[in-house]
Amino acid sequence: MNLRSICSEAVRNISAGTTRAAWFFLVMLITGVLLGGYEAMSIVQLEQEAITRISSDADTKALIGASVDGQACDGLEMVHNGPSLAGAARAAESITASSTPGMELPAYEVTPGFIKLLASGQKTANAASSSSSSSSSASSSAQQGATSTQQKVNETADTSGIWISTDVSHDFGLVKGSVMQTNRGDMTIAGVFSWPNDGRDTRFAYAAMIPVSASSGEFTECWAKQWPVSEQTNDLLYSTAIVSGTGGNTTVAQVNKSFDSRYNAYSSYKNRMTVWLPYVSLAVGVIAGVISVRRRRLEYAGALHVGQTKGAQLLEMTLETLIWAGLATIACLALLCAYCWRMSTDGWMNIVIAACRIPATGFAGVMAATFLAGLSVRESQLLRFFKSR
Repeated sequence: MNLRSICSEAVRNISAGTTRAAWFFLVMLITGVLLGGYEAMSIVQLEQEAITRISSDADTKALIGASVDGQACDGLEMVHNGPSLAGAARAAESITASSTPGMELPAYEVTPGFIKLLASGQKTANAASSSSSSSSSASSSAQQGATSTQQKVNETADTSGIWISTDVSHDFGLVKGSVMQTNRGDMTIAGVFSWPNDGRDTRFAYAAMIPVSASSGEFTECWAKQWPVSEQTNDLLYSTAIVSGTGGNTTVAQVNKSFDSRYNAYSSYKNRMTVWLPYVSLAVGVIAGVISVRRRRLEYAGALHVGQTKGAQLLEMTLETLIWAGLATIACLALLCAYCWRMSTDGWMNIVIAACRIPATGFAGVMAATFLAGLSVRESQLLRFFKSR
C-alpha cells in the first residue's frame, strides 16, 4: 500500500465509525480537561494565596529593639538576592491640624526607602483587589507581579511631602497634592497609603509619615520586604543595628502576624496534591490506546493474512489514533489556555505550561500504547482471535 492509500483508509475508518473515534475522543477530552483544569485551579489558588500575603505585608519583617543606621537600612535593597525594598522609621512629634486643634495626629519620620515600602503595599493591594474583581480566584507568578509592582513604586514614591494613611485622608478630606495646615506649618500631601486592620502593626493605621534623609541620625526600626522570604533577611536586618554598650531586646518580627511565618511558596507548589495527575493522564492514555487496538485485533490479523504489510498497518492505526487523540489534545490545550488567561493574575503562561503537561502526557501515552499494542498483533493469531470473537 502506498502512503495515499493508507491515509485514505484511515480517514474512511474514522468516518465510517470503525475506529469508534468519537468515544475515544471524548475519553481523552474529558480526562485532559478535568485533570488539567484541576491542576490549573490548584496553581491559581496558590498564586492567590501568595498575592494575599504580599498585599498584607506578610513578607515584610522589622528589626525592633535597637538603634538603626538609616543609610545601612535603605541600602539593603542593593544587596544581591537581598530585600527588594527596605527602610527605617522612628517616632516623631505629633502633628496637630489647624482645623482640629484638640486632636493630635501621630507622626513618624521615615527614610525614602520606607516610603517606597508603603507605596509598594498600596500598589500591591490595588492589584490584588483588581484581581479579585476580575476573577473568582504560584508562586512564581506572584513573584513576577511583586517585581513589576516594585519597579513602578520606585517611580511613584514621592518624598516631597508627607504621606498619610487612608483613614486620615478620609477624616480630613485630603488627597495627594492637598496642603494640610498644622502647628508645624503647611504640609503638602505627597501620597496616601493603605493600612488595613488585617493583622499588621496598627500604629500606622492612623498616622502621618514624614520623609527625612537616611543620614539624619539614628532610627528605632528597620523594615525589609522580600519575596520569597528567606532567613538571609533576618541576618541583613541585624546588620543595620548600631552596636552600643547597653543591652537590649533586639529581635526581628513579622509585620503582619496573622499569617504563618513558616509559609514556603516553593514548598507549597512542589507538594501540591495535583503533582501526580500527569501520571493518571498517562495511564488513561495507555489504556485507551490498548483498547482501541485490542477491540480490532481480529480485523488487523485478517488484514495481515490477505497481504497488508505490518509497516502499512502500523502507520494506518497510528494515523487514526493521531487524528482523534490529537484533536482531543488540541481542544484541551485551548480550553486550559482560556481558563488560565482568565483566572491568573500574572504570569498565566507559567500555569498553562504546568496544566498542559496533563493532556500532553495522555497524548503521548495513547500514541505509544497504540503502536506497541499494534506490534503485538500477528497473522498467526488470526484463528485464535476468530474463535474467541
